[in-house]
Amino acid sequence: MSSSINNNNNTFKTREQLIDDGLFWSKPFSILKEVYVAMHNGCLDNIHIYHSDVYYVRAALEKHTGFLLSLPLVEQAMKDEGWRDRKGYGRFK
Repeated sequence: MSSSINNNNNTFKTREQLIDDGLFWSKPFSILKEVYVAMHNGCLDNIHIYHSDVYYVRAALEKHTGFLLSLPLVEQAMKDEGWRDRKGYGRFK
């Protein structure tokens, strides 16, 4: 498994637990606040916006496991499995 998984107590929490802890709308579970700040400062080019595939995979994982995983963790796992953030031919090579 990827080295990005650590012993962080927030790695395996349900949506409800994240909301109760006040972590649901913050990094690494959401980039919404970061996007708003970047828009306000006019520097959207400096922010990593995750591909829609990452959100779909995270939703499927939450449905099947009950845990809401962080966006970077899901993206890294997808990359480790061969996914690439690009369109068209050769995307899954």
